[in-house]
Amino acid sequence: MDESRTSRRYHFVLSNTSQTEPYTPITKGGGDKKLPELDRATHGQTLLGQLSSLKSIANEAKHQQQQAGITSGLGLQIQFSSLPDVELAIKSLSNARAGIELLNVRHDDHHTYATVFVPDGKLDVFERKVQEYIAERKGNKGQALDNKPLINTISEIRNAAFSELWTDDPSALPATEQEPIWWEVWLPIFKDRMSTIHRFRSVAGQIGFGLSADELHFPERSVLLMYGTQEQIQQSMMLLNSVAELKRAKETAEFFDSLNPAEQREWVDELLERTQWPMENVPHICILDTGVNIGHPLLAQSLNVEDLHTNEPVWGVADQAGHGTEMAGLAVWGDLTHSLASSDPVVVTHRLESVKILPHNGGNIGRHHGNLTLEAVARPEVSAPYRQRVFSMAITAKDNRDQGKPSAWSATLDRLASDVDGEGLIPRLIIVSGGNIDDINAWGGYPFSNSTDSIHDPGQAWNILTVGAYTEKTNITEADTQGYSAVAPFGGLSPFSTTSRTWQKHWPLKPDVVFEGGNVAKNALGPVTIHSLNLLTTHHELTERLLTTTNATSAATALCSRMAAQLMAQYPNLWPETVRALIVHSAEWTEQMKADFLDVRERSGDYQHLIRHCGFGVPNLERALWSASNSLTLIVQDELQPFVREDDKGEPKLREMHLHSLPWPQEALMNLGETPVEMRVTLSYFIEPSPGIVERGAGGRYRYESHGLRFDVKRPEEKNDDFRARINQRVRDAEDGSYSSGGSDSNWQLGTALRHLGSLHSDTWTWTAAALAERGVLAVYPVTGWWKTRKKEGRYDKKARYALIVSIRTPKTDIDLYNAIESLVAIAT
Repeated sequence: MDESRTSRRYHFVLSNTSQTEPYTPITKGGGDKKLPELDRATHGQTLLGQLSSLKSIANEAKHQQQQAGITSGLGLQIQFSSLPDVELAIKSLSNARAGIELLNVRHDDHHTYATVFVPDGKLDVFERKVQEYIAERKGNKGQALDNKPLINTISEIRNAAFSELWTDDPSALPATEQEPIWWEVWLPIFKDRMSTIHRFRSVAGQIGFGLSADELHFPERSVLLMYGTQEQIQQSMMLLNSVAELKRAKETAEFFDSLNPAEQREWVDELLERTQWPMENVPHICILDTGVNIGHPLLAQSLNVEDLHTNEPVWGVADQAGHGTEMAGLAVWGDLTHSLASSDPVVVTHRLESVKILPHNGGNIGRHHGNLTLEAVARPEVSAPYRQRVFSMAITAKDNRDQGKPSAWSATLDRLASDVDGEGLIPRLIIVSGGNIDDINAWGGYPFSNSTDSIHDPGQAWNILTVGAYTEKTNITEADTQGYSAVAPFGGLSPFSTTSRTWQKHWPLKPDVVFEGGNVAKNALGPVTIHSLNLLTTHHELTERLLTTTNATSAATALCSRMAAQLMAQYPNLWPETVRALIVHSAEWTEQMKADFLDVRERSGDYQHLIRHCGFGVPNLERALWSASNSLTLIVQDELQPFVREDDKGEPKLREMHLHSLPWPQEALMNLGETPVEMRVTLSYFIEPSPGIVERGAGGRYRYESHGLRFDVKRPEEKNDDFRARINQRVRDAEDGSYSSGGSDSNWQLGTALRHLGSLHSDTWTWTAAALAERGVLAVYPVTGWWKTRKKEGRYDKKARYALIVSIRTPKTDIDLYNAIESLVAIAT
């Protein structure tokens, strides 16, 4: 009998481990960033002249708006440009009292650009700032009130035109200004959302634009789809003055071609004979794709007719494209190659749902993918509201132009995962593919092609599990293929997998994990796809054949969804945040991944290079499901309130942190002495997104995330009071965007500067068992997000859920760490 099966033990799911600690603020020190020295009179007069020239433009804009019957929201958009290699003082450009609002921030290699809406008659706010700068104004106590930190960063102020509103990749612009396309229009919401949208639709309709009925709403933005030309946009000052950002609407990826059959009907019948099916009250994998054909014998017992949905009734629920049925086969069975080749009994733990989110031709003209996803998620939830489910979506945009920046689509997934519209009562587990490298020529450049092809929208979403692909498929079995070899080595990143290697370093580490996604072959003529390097799954055309092959990050996503459902079946009370954390927590890099992407010195920056290619590695179902005597896992699900506003006039501030005293096998660890030991900690939580101004440099109130959480662990010989003080210092550092204070612990694999990106944090500490014995207290603490900095949204009193997972692994020993913790848990209970 398999020894690992006999030693299986349930993880410890703990409660009441936390002690709430008030955050103790520390007086902030430090000075201003170094500013360029400029001649005040010359520089100030130049800026005053530019502001003066804007007044006639503002009057013309007001006249056009009034002629169109617009009586509120009058004003002009202007652009501030920075001096070379100087960051604009962005926070000083907005003025809520005057109605002046920052709309977007952009960067090139040497400059920062900020677009600002200035209401009618409020240009004088900036004129006064410049005049005070020239006069070197002082306060009553001699303090400088001359606005130098702002004015000495500005090189130019001018009217904002089309180029100032275009925040997408330049290559996404249409080939000519006369080419009509679908535009993604981001509208600023100052006061009345519906009035703002109505005014824009009225103006756009008068100009002749086509408008979709689709709308996406975020805290300070609404996103609409508009069909027309760049020339039309440029000719309308009224339209430009209504818009915060313009992007090109996304197109979905082409679906994989169906491949030839690989097996025979007899194999399917034999597999069905040794399969045990689940009851109704089990987790469901909801596949958002091209539909699923329920008549397939390998799917029929996993899918009820009433669980087949479609976004548009005219599409039907059947799968004409094949992609959805391929994903369904993997979601139930995994790679069928293994199931069919084995004679072991098979136990299926979950069932399926299907929502046809795309027609067979893949087109959704005039529909936003965020809205399509919202509808697709709602349909099964209305039909079966109390069902435990994981959403699986292997559909992404064709291109990779977002480069980690939130989009309307990815922000919609973040809203769905955190259940913003339901006030966070029913968060969702959403698993999405990272997108594929489909260019056959790029495969020949493996693995460098993986580094340059970025994860596709919406894979950059913070709250989802983004899945990349690796491969163990290197054995080519087709006849007459003697001249072929596998492109990727065993255990290497799949040639199909996209990465976040080119993203700016402050964006989340993606993909989160990698699953089997198949390989490609090459000969002297170049790379080709080949059946034996793919995964085996179900075919949608039952009259032709039952089995086909598939590959890439779509296949990997279906496998990840299957693992999530298996975990939910084993631990039905775990939150979506916790299941996500368990999958990542169980992952490890292969030796090939470390050889390809990790420097031999294994520094923190090298690990970032590795994770941005391979995520946290390949998840292990056995490790995610079970503890053992020398490998145990503690799971905590808790919530805290990050911020508080103590009176109506005060500003929100940090409220509390949690100290967790875990049942720690201190004596057993001390007895192990110098035995090497590994502690892994994973923290998972969902943020509420705000995808307005989230460019580099637009921090503070313009953060994308509603809040951040961090973890840290008490060090050996560190007293609890000293630990509290160090965490308070960490909070201040996080507010400042640095993590240098409080010393460092070199035994962590990633360290605080790297692990705290996104909303899923995992790190591993390695040293001796004796040193680990004194580390049984962990802190979870908040850092700033827009819940704190935008008090007008009224979200500062919201609570934040989180999952904390801690595991200890040692070599095989006679000391049973699991029993030691089990005794402590029993005593505490």
